[in-house]
Amino acid sequence: MEMTENDKKKEFLRRYRECERREQEILEEIQRLRMDQMFPSMVNDGMPKGSQQSDLSDYVVAMERQIGRLKRERLKKARTREQIDLAIRRMENPDEQRVLRLRYLWGLNWDDIGRKMGYDPRHARRIHGWALKNFKMS
Repeated sequence: MEMTENDKKKEFLRRYRECERREQEILEEIQRLRMDQMFPSMVNDGMPKGSQQSDLSDYVVAMERQIGRLKRERLKKARTREQIDLAIRRMENPDEQRVLRLRYLWGLNWDDIGRKMGYDPRHARRIHGWALKNFKMS
């Protein structure tokens, strides 16, 4: 199935929220590693182990790897937000700009967008439709 022009625009605009989701997954993995290190008995399989030193160095390596991923993801997220925001700022209509920011950069639902803009949620969706029509990705 071929993507419509609006589908391509939505996919472009959704990239920022995807970066946020990946960042959150990495943060959760870092938290899991910390918990496993703090409470090793929770992952203890009952088998005798060698030195705790190798466990610690494995932990440090895993943690460094996740922190590196987190830094790269945050940089990608910042660049993506900048790129999307720049494209939105090029639009003429301030209401259309605002609805796209609230939806794709803030991740708000239609009720919240309507409330923030002082419109009925259905009207916010209509503005969104107009905004997509007028939005240019490059």
